[in-house]
Order: sequence, then structure tokens, then C-alpha cells
Amino acid sequence: MQQTEANEPITVLALYRFARFDDFEAQREPLIALCRRFGIRGTLLLAHEGINGTVAGSADAIVELVAHLTAIPGLGVPDFKYSHASHMPFHRMKVRLKKEIVTMGVEGVDPAAQAGTYVDPREWNALVSQPDTVVIDTRNAYETAIGSFRDAIDPSTQSFTEFPRWVDENLERLKDRKVAMFCTGGIRCEKATAYLRMRGLDDVFHLKGGILKYLEEVPSHDSLWEGECFVFDERVSVGHGLVEGSATLCRACRHPLTPEERQSEHFREGISCPHCHDGKSKAERARYAERQRQVELARQRGRAFPIGQG
Repeated sequence: MQQTEANEPITVLALYRFARFDDFEAQREPLIALCRRFGIRGTLLLAHEGINGTVAGSADAIVELVAHLTAIPGLGVPDFKYSHASHMPFHRMKVRLKKEIVTMGVEGVDPAAQAGTYVDPREWNALVSQPDTVVIDTRNAYETAIGSFRDAIDPSTQSFTEFPRWVDENLERLKDRKVAMFCTGGIRCEKATAYLRMRGLDDVFHLKGGILKYLEEVPSHDSLWEGECFVFDERVSVGHGLVEGSATLCRACRHPLTPEERQSEHFREGISCPHCHDGKSKAERARYAERQRQVELARQRGRAFPIGQG
């Protein structure tokens, strides 16, 4: 198996594609074999509706994976977004078969056929600045906590399965308006537009490539983005130019933490933070304290101690 050298740059690839992927089960083993061969780590999800995932490896390894994916019959070319990490951001490689590549939990939603209109990152500012446009962040509350677009509506969901109910409860305020939605990489907002169109709204748009593509292409001096963008790997967050951000992860509750939050009296590395200090039992805190002790011992010995990933 090819391994990424310790001093070799890590390429991070986020990808997704909605497509009618009838033989998705047959693709699992070849993908696992290829990723193991080239030392790629991360997670890929396969379902009837397409593919979704984020992986990391050497630049050459990622080239091999992209070539493999684009050659799969019926899948088409996924939306690929590239960034970099100073260290391997994943502990292992997983390829999972799922009912949905992004779980909404609503039967009949077909993004491959019903999705709204793509908006290029460089055209996004003009759309969302129009007075008749409603801008909606389709991510969850722990993600929006460290950054979002200026004046965007935050539905404050804990999971994407709550989003359809929020839409149904707010349908009247969305009618006869332009609705512009965004998410991290473009997949959730694309599926969200399909749901809105299924509910009878037609003037629906979504940010192509998501926040990550916007931060990559739009200069900071022209940007309407405020804060950092949460990502589901050990980088935790990225900023303009997709540089690694300043956020870290609370290992007790998985909530991203700003540098200011890490100064709180309720923050204890690996044990608690301002978001979970009052919600953990003594037994849980004791378990987290022991885990943190093992992490520190492993660090002193120059070994990694995997404790999960976002």
C-alpha cells in the first residue's frame, strides 16, 4: 500500500454527485481497494441517489481516485473541491452504503431532477444583496456558530432531518420571494432546493460548490462571509483561501470552539467546554478525563491516540 510521506503535502478532496446510481453497491469494494492501495483516508457514502464524501491523501493518490470515480458508468462527473491540510485529517478509510447520501428523511425528493438553480460563487453577492431575496443557511446550529453569510437566516436545526419541518412552518414567508440557500460543500443546499420545489416554490437558488468554493474563489475584500467555515475533519474550520482556521473541537460534545471560547473557565481540554459544561454527568466527565490522560501519555511517547473525527 502506498503511504503518504510525513513531509508530503496532504490534498483534501470533498466531492458529491446526485445521480440515479443503480449499481452503487457494486462500487464499494473497488473503491475500498483503490483507497487502501494509495493510502487515502476519509469517508465515502454511496446510495441510489449518488455519492458524497471527503477524503485525503497525496496529490498523486487523489488523481487516481478522481480518475476512478469519473470512469464509473452512470455516475457522471462529481463536484470536486480541493484544499490542503498540514497533517492527515482522517484516521481511517470508510466506504458506506446508505439510503441517502445526505439524510433528509423525506420520500420522493429527487435532487437529480428537481434541484433549483446553481449560482456561481462570483455571482452570489449580487443575488443575496437583492431586497427580495431570502438567504437561508441549511447547515446545523453547531456549524453556523462559528461563521455564516451576513444577514442569513439560521433555522437553528440540530440535524438536516429537521430542515423540512422548518420549511413547512415558514412556507408562507418564503412564497413570492427569491430563496437563496447555501451549505458547506453544496450538497445539503442542493437537496434543500429540491424539497422547496416539491413544496411549490420555484424561484429557488443554491450556491454552487457551497461555502468552500466561495471562500476559494471570492477575495476576502469582496466577501460577504463572516467568521470561519466548519469542516468535518481534523482541521475543524477553514477561512478565506481555504486556509486552516483557528477553531478547535471539544472532544466531549464535538462542538467547534473559537479561541475566545477556549479561554472560558468551563473549557477543559478533552473534558468540557462552554457548550456542554452543564450537560455532562460526573461519570461522563470522569470517562473523558481518563481518555484525555491517555491522549497526553500517547503524545509524550510520540504516538497518535485516535479519538474520533467529525
